[in-house]
Amino acid sequence: MVWGLSWWPMRELHAAGLHPLWATAFVFLLAVGLISLRQPGAWKEFGAHPRLWIIVAAAGTTNAAFNWGVTEGDVVRVVLLFYLMPLWAVLLARWLLHEPLTRAALLRSGLAMAGAAVVMWPPPGQSLGAGFQPIDLLGLLGGFSFALNNIMLRRETARSDGARGLAMFLGGCLVSLALVGVLGVPGLPPAAPGWMGLALALALCFLMSNLALQYGASRLPAGVTAVVMLTEVLWASGSAVATGAGTLSPALLLGGGLILAAALLAALQR
Repeated sequence: MVWGLSWWPMRELHAAGLHPLWATAFVFLLAVGLISLRQPGAWKEFGAHPRLWIIVAAAGTTNAAFNWGVTEGDVVRVVLLFYLMPLWAVLLARWLLHEPLTRAALLRSGLAMAGAAVVMWPPPGQSLGAGFQPIDLLGLLGGFSFALNNIMLRRETARSDGARGLAMFLGGCLVSLALVGVLGVPGLPPAAPGWMGLALALALCFLMSNLALQYGASRLPAGVTAVVMLTEVLWASGSAVATGAGTLSPALLLGGGLILAAALLAALQR
């Protein structure tokens, strides 16, 4: 629910002059501070294992791309393209974990690709490239990075939860700050209780949702957790359509259904 509704506070902060990259950095900076106070030993373990920096890059890119995408693009479209994760997960698992390409995996990949093609297919009478929007790249990049993040978490199971969690939170902060510098994003707006209070509330909600996920995921079968996580799409699309921040065209419904079917098959297979 928190992730599915996060587009609204992100847009409110953007309207107050705070770019989504700044907002993302602020949210995860608070998380880094709290995990450092609770588990200071995580820093030593993090420094001793350079491969955790891949999680830093993957988690940071995921959050920066997703938050930026839902702030400035069509929320429903960005979220659906983000959920092309089953396709990326199959390819990355084959490359990094040497998992076999099964018929079920190929079926899921085909469904996901067909769904993406339907979502980005241009309206009648327009050229093939007209259906693609630049903001779509953020949804696609966010989903790919999230799949890489999950693969690396599986690959680094020998590391403690504290070290892996620190890598994820640190990534959300560092990648966003790096993009702020590279892209020349305008600085912070003048200090005001309104946007600062909303940013603090959003940071606490994100931290709470991550703690809730860690608690629930450690006590539920992986397949159940994956299916429950798909409710993010319902929260995001329902709230966006209700407030006019997203639209549900027949093509989007069909393509989204194919993408979600691929994600659901992946969850049930686990």
